[in-house]
Amino acid sequence: MQDIVMQSTINIKNPRDFKVHFAYETRQCQASTDTAFMEVVPLEKLRPSVKNGNQPSDRRNFYTMVLITAGTARETIGHRSYTFEAGSIYFIPENTLHATEYWSPDIKGFHCIFDTDYFLLCLRNQVKLHHYPFFQPDKPPFLRLSATAVGQITALFSKMNTEYCRRKTMNDDLLVRLYLNVMLIELERLYAHLQQAKDTAIPRRQLLVAQFKKLVAQHYADKRRISDYAAMLFVTPGYLNDTIREQTGKSASYYIQEQLLLEAKAQLVQTEQTISQISLNLSFSDSSYFCRFFRKHTGSSPEQYRQHIFHRV
Repeated sequence: MQDIVMQSTINIKNPRDFKVHFAYETRQCQASTDTAFMEVVPLEKLRPSVKNGNQPSDRRNFYTMVLITAGTARETIGHRSYTFEAGSIYFIPENTLHATEYWSPDIKGFHCIFDTDYFLLCLRNQVKLHHYPFFQPDKPPFLRLSATAVGQITALFSKMNTEYCRRKTMNDDLLVRLYLNVMLIELERLYAHLQQAKDTAIPRRQLLVAQFKKLVAQHYADKRRISDYAAMLFVTPGYLNDTIREQTGKSASYYIQEQLLLEAKAQLVQTEQTISQISLNLSFSDSSYFCRFFRKHTGSSPEQYRQHIFHRV
């Protein structure tokens, strides 16, 4: 793997954007174009859309997992280029700089995308997506699997795809989300067992981003100024913000607000607490301020969001 610098970047928000820019001919079943979506597509269906050596870089507002069962792929994730062969699975966290450099003609496997909202509506008090090691910027974004593990993960991808396309009820949709949770837990176990320490070294600026995100996850409720985190990281606020923007395309304040929003969504979906209770949990001075914050970032009130999510199929 090697460090590289990419230029023009496309922001990919949902499956519709993904298809417009990269895979417009691959639709296999009806997918959401808004939020709370997941989609699994065989790599051989995506392969005709990949223009080797001429693929634009992107930042996706969702998570990506790619399993390779045959062939070879070369991908840029963050600021590093990786080559993946059969038996590999790689991960692209949301808002991470990414570009596909090369897919071999014989590539096979699965490409899976899903967003935070889709993941939330499953289990109460479940692990947050950014807590999985393969979605953390200071950890290697890939795994090399044994033949047995490839078979297990392939079967899960195939089952998820089948169930997602045939879903008609809330229980059908819940089953797909449960399969996704099983997939992530199995991959986390494999990651802990297989990942080699020699793969963990990362550039200093990328490490700063990872440390900042971890601190935000711990202190988002009571520390909302960039200067608070800069002090804990022993850098200036300006340097911290510039580094975050350079590495991720987003400001430091975006990640503080995003963490607040993520926790608000989790409590709205996974608990029965009132809006006022959730507002207090997140250290807002009053519920009206919390509602304004939520509407500003989502376009809907907390109650509207809760109802919208629970009425999706």
